[in-house]
Amino acid sequence: MKLFDITQPTAQLLPIVVSVPHAGTAFPDDIQAALKSGLLPPDDTDWFVHQLYDFAIELGIPILKANYSRWVVDLNRNPDSSPLYHDGRVLTGLCTTTTFLGEPIYTDERAEVAPTEVIRRKKLYFEPYHEALQQLLDDTKARFGQVLLWDCHSIRRVVAAIHAGPFPDLILGSADQTSASAELIEQALQQLGSGPYSLNHNTPFKGGYITRHFGQPEARQHALQLEMSKDVYMDDAEQAYDQDRATRIRTILRQTLLTLGQSLCSA
Repeated sequence: MKLFDITQPTAQLLPIVVSVPHAGTAFPDDIQAALKSGLLPPDDTDWFVHQLYDFAIELGIPILKANYSRWVVDLNRNPDSSPLYHDGRVLTGLCTTTTFLGEPIYTDERAEVAPTEVIRRKKLYFEPYHEALQQLLDDTKARFGQVLLWDCHSIRRVVAAIHAGPFPDLILGSADQTSASAELIEQALQQLGSGPYSLNHNTPFKGGYITRHFGQPEARQHALQLEMSKDVYMDDAEQAYDQDRATRIRTILRQTLLTLGQSLCSA
């Protein structure tokens, strides 16, 4: 099993790279054998997000998609597992031992993954993805002069351990407006808000490690994260892909990326 897939357009037409770090479902045999089988595949997976964004290839945008589950290693957490938030929500680290609801995922109900194992997984799974992502960003920036990383995520509408009450449809994360230029952030908010979807900015998600680490607007390398409630493009049970719902949000997403890409090209 490859660690990730890079899907390249015939020609890159826009200075954007799409990242999908949490849609993977694969496990190495040794890790899967230690997990509670009743929890597999993980509900915490960002189901079908790579399918939702496959239109990006038609726009001339490359897509990087991880193949291994976030339960192997979470590609959007700080590599030292330091917390991304400090507001009392349930947090999962680089190598989690619980679900989003705080339920132990290993049969031995371990409280932590051994430090040596964390180091091993970081080297085998975490670092290669981020190196590939930086290479895509570097190549795109060399071609266009600047680049935007669009990091794609989804979550159940209600996760009480993280946030009281339902999430909005869309949450744009810009690391408190530090990961991208003010102009790009405003354009993204305008486009995402142009449809019938509820939209928040930086609340309750401001972007994870990927957005915070790769967002360097002073170096003409921008990054934004879009979190989406799963029932925006899935059925009410958040189990199956809903073609009609997906088509509606894809229209907004397509126009958003097109607008941002054209803005970068003209800057």
